[in-house]
This record gives sequence, structure tokens and C-alpha cells, in this order.
Amino acid sequence: MRLALLVPLLALMACAEPVPPAQDAPPAAPQWATLDGAPTQIIAHRGASGLFPEHARTAFRRAFEDGADILEPDLMVSSDGVLIVRHDPYLSSSTNIAERAEFTERRRERFGREDWWVADFTAAELQSLRARQVFPDRDQSGNDVDPVLTFDDFLDLVDAFQRECGCVIPVEPEIKLPAEHAALGLDPLPILLDVLEARGLNSADAPIVIQSFNADFLRRLDAASPVRLAMLYAGADEPGYDADGLSLAEIAQFADAIGPNKAVLFNPDGGSSGYVETAHVLGLEVRPWTVRDDRAPIVGASVEDELHALFRLGVDAVFTDHPATAIAARESFARVEGLPSTP
Repeated sequence: MRLALLVPLLALMACAEPVPPAQDAPPAAPQWATLDGAPTQIIAHRGASGLFPEHARTAFRRAFEDGADILEPDLMVSSDGVLIVRHDPYLSSSTNIAERAEFTERRRERFGREDWWVADFTAAELQSLRARQVFPDRDQSGNDVDPVLTFDDFLDLVDAFQRECGCVIPVEPEIKLPAEHAALGLDPLPILLDVLEARGLNSADAPIVIQSFNADFLRRLDAASPVRLAMLYAGADEPGYDADGLSLAEIAQFADAIGPNKAVLFNPDGGSSGYVETAHVLGLEVRPWTVRDDRAPIVGASVEDELHALFRLGVDAVFTDHPATAIAARESFARVEGLPSTP
């Protein structure tokens, strides 16, 4: 009986098509060590601020033309509740206000410094000022040309760039001194929410990340809006800039990214401190600051060495005053590592 069953089975096997040997799966495309495997993005820190006055139209224009992936403005609040594109709360170093005779008597002491203060001027008054380079050792030829911008002015500028390139340009504004502004009756949170809503940016997938050193502000914003957030961090020994002592795990409860001082990412020997790896495990992007062509690197012998070290760690974005240099370094790193160079 077994033999009778075996004969037709053998016949069927003889007629069957041969089974081809198993093929090896094609090798996976090489990926960057970033959270999503895409190339590190280049953030133009206050525009191309190494070449032009920070936050000037010219600085943002150069950053756009150089191919920066993200444009970053800092935001203060004017006396009439308008978001103003400035880094410092005082105006003497970044504008020509000292030469405006009509504002002479508006100088006052605040935070232990005698100066003119953003929060004491209306948006229209601030827009009448002209931007200046804040670093004495940088080119001063762009001074007194471009006006101080409001956040709406900045977003209009970005809209113009987007029409020009037919692309989307993400932005990453930093809310400066939110608690200090709130104490003056100028809470930036509702003002920011109004702008986000009016501009169609109040969503989780909008091309914007809001950053701050103030954890309480980010928690409040997280409760009020789905927009993506980044917690800035200078170091554990920097009161007021230490993320209120929160751990990365605690930050991951309300933020999407962490923006640390680049020095936090390296050991004294130049190796990884483990910060990037820990943040990535928690789902946090890492976006360190700030790489500058005209300042000594903290790793390696050149700015390119420093950028390559950051790329090797897998940072998701990097702030720089000189976007063209960072983009060129990304391309050279990609060539060496056999990686794609465009996000």
C-alpha cells in the first residue's frame, strides 16, 4: 500500500518546477544616526548671523540662499503685546537706539543694567530701529540697514522665500524670558497662540518648533497647543538654563526635542557622553547649539571636525551662525560615510 502511494507522489515531484534557492535580501540603505535616520538638519541661528547683523532681513536672506534647512528667530514682547525678533531684552548692542535722540530719556535700569528695553517700546517704535552686529570682531558693514522685525514680519519674509523656492521652510522660534515678560503683564503665551492660529501653524505637523529655556512655559504651551516643542539646556551648573533640573525622561513628557549646549554631548576626550543616545531612546530629537566659524571648536582642530563629530553622534539638527559652512561639512561627511547628504 505504501509503495502504491509513493509512485504517483514521485511522479508529481518530477513534474514540479524546481524551487529556486533563497535570495539574500538587498542590503539596507545606509542611514544617519539621527532619530529618524535622515541627515542632520542645519538651523540658521538668527539667520546667517556670522555674516550680517543677527535677525536682520539680510541675515535671513543669506541663510535661505545658502540652503539652511530651518530659520531660527528669538522672540521678545513689545510694550503693546507684539512678538519682536530680538535675542537680548536690551537694545543698545543690537540696534542704533543710542543715536535716536527722541529715545534718550527712555533709558532705564532693569536687571542690574542701564539700557533701553524691548518691553518699554511699542512694536512701531521698535520697527523704526535698525539692526547692528553684536560681535565686535565680525563685519560691521551691514549695520543700520535692516529694520527690527516683528514675528509677523519674519513670517511674511519666510512666506516670500517659500514662494520663491516652491518649498516649505520650517522655523524654530525661541521664546525669550517668558516669566520675566509675564511679570510685566506681557505673557507671551496667548500672543504666540494667536499668531500660530492666524498663520495656520497651530498643529502637530506644522513646520515649526517652539523652543525655550523655561520648562514651565513649555508645559503651559504643551497643555494649550499640539505644536512641537524643544527644551533648551545649557548644563546642570547653569541656574535658569538647566531645564529646572529635569531629567531627559521628565522632559520627554512634554517636549519633542532637547536643545543642549554642544559641550554637553562630549566627554573630555571628545567621545560621546551618552546624552544623544539616551535622548533618542526616549524619543527626543537632539538639536545642539551653536557652531561658529569664528570661534574655536570644542572637538577636533577645525569647525569641520566639530561638525563631523556632531554628525557622527547622530544629532538631529545643529544651530550655526554660518549655515554655508555647516552644509558643506554635511556634504563632506556624507561622502566619507557613504550617506545621503540632503534631508
